Amino acid sequence: MDVPLWLALLAVGALGTKLVRPPWWLVAVLLLGGYLVADSFLAPAIATVVK
Repeated sequence: MDVPLWLALLAVGALGTKLVRPPWWLVAVLLLGGYLVADSFLAPAIATVVK
């Protein structure tokens, strides 16, 4: 199943906010940073580390 990146980030952000209750600005920075890194030249390096 292929899930769009924005939908996966939204789901992770919603679950994280409900479970951990971090500050809203921290959630925004992590989500935006993850989205930007996923489309950058660092994506292949991160993919090899994650796998």
